[in-house]
Amino acid sequence: MKGSRTLVGMFTALVLMLGLLGCEQKAAAPGGGRIPQVVVVEVGVADVPVEAELPGRIVPRRVAQVRPQVGGIVNKRLFDQGSQVTAGQQLYQIEDALYRASVESAKAELARSEAVQAKARLREQRLIKLVHTKVVSQEDYDLAHAELREAEAGVAAAKAGLTVANIDLAYTRIVAPISGRIGKSFITEGALMEAEQENELAVIQQIDPVFVDITQSSTEMLRLNREESSGRLVRATEAMMLHLVLDDGSDYEHSGTLAFSEVSVDESTSSVTLRGIVPNPDNLLLPGMFVRARLEQGVRKASILAPQRGITYDYAGQATAMVVGEGNKAELRELKTARAIGDQWLVLSGLEVGDRVIVEGLQKIKPGVEVNPVSASESSSAETE
Repeated sequence: MKGSRTLVGMFTALVLMLGLLGCEQKAAAPGGGRIPQVVVVEVGVADVPVEAELPGRIVPRRVAQVRPQVGGIVNKRLFDQGSQVTAGQQLYQIEDALYRASVESAKAELARSEAVQAKARLREQRLIKLVHTKVVSQEDYDLAHAELREAEAGVAAAKAGLTVANIDLAYTRIVAPISGRIGKSFITEGALMEAEQENELAVIQQIDPVFVDITQSSTEMLRLNREESSGRLVRATEAMMLHLVLDDGSDYEHSGTLAFSEVSVDESTSSVTLRGIVPNPDNLLLPGMFVRARLEQGVRKASILAPQRGITYDYAGQATAMVVGEGNKAELRELKTARAIGDQWLVLSGLEVGDRVIVEGLQKIKPGVEVNPVSASESSSAETE
């Protein structure tokens, strides 16, 4: 029994020795201390166009609310709802019998006033001859002259009354104030309208071209202004180009330009409104439609570009890259990136010109480890051979 225990103990000791020997062999296995090889890309610079993709809404270039300027019953609607109308085109006809009668009455009043004027003029002309011969007194002549002036004023008032009557009669023909697309009619034939009523009859919108109201944060605008002041950003000297992305993700075929930007910041959103103007020959852009606007705001000089495959993001969303530092040792850098340009990232901070970013072999290294850097071009040549 005692001998069996001795044999078991010896066997256990042998197994432990063999295990330790295996561990030592495994620890020494990685190539006898070979330095891991990594593929690197050297960071360069380029002039990069500064683009911003911002939310926007389509706004009609001009809007006209059609309202009556005289009251009455609507006799006819003379347009197709949703159609294109031109400025001056008649849209509605108001019952005009009373207004025609007013015109005739004004004409009669003008005729009466002209007759009174003619009578007063004849009397004034007779008395002006007699006053020199002292046949009539100066007082009689002055009275006749005043009556003539009064009659002339009556004629002027009658002419003004006729003009007003004609204007009111013309207002019974409600016409389009602008050219554009007219919406639905809010009244029907037989409806009673009042002059300058609050409720519109219809709305006309001019949608070729259209405005695009774009919002940009005041923080971003300040950053661009600082970059321009420092010389890193060159603003577009001509009107900034504008490209739209529709709500379904497709690109709108016509480009526009930036018209102007507001001079104040919206207190509720801390944003500034930019207004662009875009052609809309096919009426594809409708008022109120949501779009994304790509705005070319200038060119950023000597911008640092890094390959996308060498940049990763941690769980907190922080961009990082492994670079080859002094002594060919791997270093972890935290970056601030702006946007993707092709297969590269525009890097705002964290990298300098000439830094070697590791793009292959990251799984074999960690910060502080010495590496054997090979440029991406050399690696490609070796693979081809």
